[in-house]
Amino acid sequence: MWTQKKSKRSATRKLVGRTKPQSLVTEQYRTIRTNINFSLPSDDTQTILFTSASKEEGKSTTSCNMAIVYAESGKRVLLVDADMRRPTLHHSFQLSNKIGLSNLLLKKGRLQDTVKRSGVVGLDLLLCGQIPSNPAELLSSPALDTLLEEMKARYDLIIIDSPPLLAVTDSKILANKCDGTVLVVNTGKTEKDSVKKARDALVTSKAFILGVVMNNYQLTKDNYYYHNYSN
Repeated sequence: MWTQKKSKRSATRKLVGRTKPQSLVTEQYRTIRTNINFSLPSDDTQTILFTSASKEEGKSTTSCNMAIVYAESGKRVLLVDADMRRPTLHHSFQLSNKIGLSNLLLKKGRLQDTVKRSGVVGLDLLLCGQIPSNPAELLSSPALDTLLEEMKARYDLIIIDSPPLLAVTDSKILANKCDGTVLVVNTGKTEKDSVKKARDALVTSKAFILGVVMNNYQLTKDNYYYHNYSN
């Protein structure tokens, strides 16, 4: 029981965009938002995928906080947990994961009844739902295309958190369907060869790579100076 409570507190602390909006980390997420906006292929870009080469590189935390700072900018944002093998979004926002994306892809339920409020103005959540036995087949089905079109009609921006690229094929399928893809790299963990393989996988899937987020990067003293200066 103690471990579970500790895990929930840890997940909540990762949402710095909500809990610490004036922090240096949150400001870095806003900088990433600006850089992504400059990299968008067109003004009507609505779907952005966040993925990584391997597991535990910070892509879920990054996608959560990016969704928060995009909602902060005035956009209507939907954050989707498309990691139907190891979903985490319900942990981050401390919600029940009984229904979600998997249910909708099986045509069980409606989008407007399935999304959940995040507690952040402008940000809704589509959790994973029940973990299916065939996530790759569900994601490659026409049902996802139809669902994405409905999402685009209801929201300004859809941010999708997906599984690691080198572990399963799910992210390659999703990257092909999204307008842009961001690769999250753990600077203290990810091997260069893994990053190259992940890039090649995205190129093979004909994804539009918006850029790379360097996670766990050690800032220099100058970065701290300018942050303090702006305050």
